[in-house]
Amino acid sequence: MGTSPLVMQSVFDHGPPPPCPSPFNMAAYVLSYAPSLGNKPALEVVGGDASVLTYDALCRRVQRVAGGLRAQGLNIGDRVLFRLGNTPDFPIAYLACIWAGLVPIPASSQLTKREATDIARQTQPALILHQDGVSLPDSAAPVLGELPEAAEIPPVMGDPDRLAYIVFTSGTSGRPTGVRHAHRAIWARRMMWDGWYGLRQDDRVMHAGAFNWTYTLGTGLMDPWSMGATALIPSAGVPSDALAGLVAKHNASIFAAAPGVYRQMLKFAVPTMPALRHGLSAGESLPDAVRIAWQETTGTDIHEALGMSECSTLVSGSPTRPARKGTSGRPQVGRRIAVVQDGAPVPVDTPGLLAIHRDDPGLMLGTLDADLVTEGAWFVTADTVSMGADGDITYLGRSDDMMNAGGYRVSPLEVEAAFAGYAAMTGCAAVTVEVKADTEVIALFYSADGPLQDEALRAHAQALLARYKQPRLYIHRATLPKGTNGKLNRRLLRYAFEDPHD
Repeated sequence: MGTSPLVMQSVFDHGPPPPCPSPFNMAAYVLSYAPSLGNKPALEVVGGDASVLTYDALCRRVQRVAGGLRAQGLNIGDRVLFRLGNTPDFPIAYLACIWAGLVPIPASSQLTKREATDIARQTQPALILHQDGVSLPDSAAPVLGELPEAAEIPPVMGDPDRLAYIVFTSGTSGRPTGVRHAHRAIWARRMMWDGWYGLRQDDRVMHAGAFNWTYTLGTGLMDPWSMGATALIPSAGVPSDALAGLVAKHNASIFAAAPGVYRQMLKFAVPTMPALRHGLSAGESLPDAVRIAWQETTGTDIHEALGMSECSTLVSGSPTRPARKGTSGRPQVGRRIAVVQDGAPVPVDTPGLLAIHRDDPGLMLGTLDADLVTEGAWFVTADTVSMGADGDITYLGRSDDMMNAGGYRVSPLEVEAAFAGYAAMTGCAAVTVEVKADTEVIALFYSADGPLQDEALRAHAQALLARYKQPRLYIHRATLPKGTNGKLNRRLLRYAFEDPHD
């Protein structure tokens, strides 16, 4: 008896989502509820330097900054590099650029001068927005020390497929890769509202991250504002042990964080959080032990999402359909997902590479250097997964050696490049290792005639790498293992460290 190929193959296709409206402007869409919500809080900064920004005030500020940016003589399509700190100015500048037809580059404030200079050289910004305490690149672009304001201007409308913003992600080449996204990317995030968040307009969504982290920017700010909900962001410097108290005090109904934040919070007494419906997690795999401990402590679930800078999240559990044990959930409704090998879908329950349909509205336009590359109908990622017959996705790891540090993807080649030619070091390999149950850190294994001073190695890393990229362990080896092709065998280093008696 024959079986349908759709059942046999690892393909999830319930049809495309509704098309993005045209003409379209991402920032205007995010703030579309502002006229009707007026004095409703759009943003509350909680703990420390608390403040409230209403929808009306947020929209007007964005329009004034948009006018101020255009008054600098910038043209539509010009790029603006962010060297901004953890303040509300970050999302305001982001929306203002897009409103004005400019292209923001929201780079992390943790980047060193060298790293920021590399991004500036790749993108050639027409303007740099800067705040004290954040590194500045060597660049000929003019620098503004505060957000400019002028008369409000209307949003620049146009083709939803045109470039809206550029984000940087650690690539496999050893240097951060610029990813170009279209205005339509925000429209695609609607699939997360039911597929991951369970988002409602009366929600108060608290994100534990900083304003200048892309996870916070999307999940903590853009999505709640697109729905007309209230976003809560902790003030800079709020420690992990204070977060649960802020969730309770400010009646957060949804809490979002990286897995490591949940782990830290559970080390302290967690108060009752009566308004909390559930938590959200992304950025790295959420250990089952953390998920279970959170549920037992708070009585609420954590719903995890799997995604990437090239397409944001696309597989997740949700309040209406929690992920089955051991899986990452299902493709969000409207997503067309396959598990492929050599460009063709594999049978169900067979490992392969996660692939996204080339017509997904959230999929990137391409990198800085190249347009989107697909294999037939599919954009193939480096994530190895399997798909069950009902669409459940099980994450099996990456096909490359990418590391994950506190929710940030980090290329081992980028860390290793920072130590090229260092002192008596003859070689090095950056690897994430498990130092205790459910806790991983970046370790730098290096070869040399003898052990080198950890303190000097740390100082070297601090000068060249953002904090989240810096190794936490430095481990001397007489030689580093290599495969028959001469390439470093990073996995063998990890296995030998974690199970030295194996």
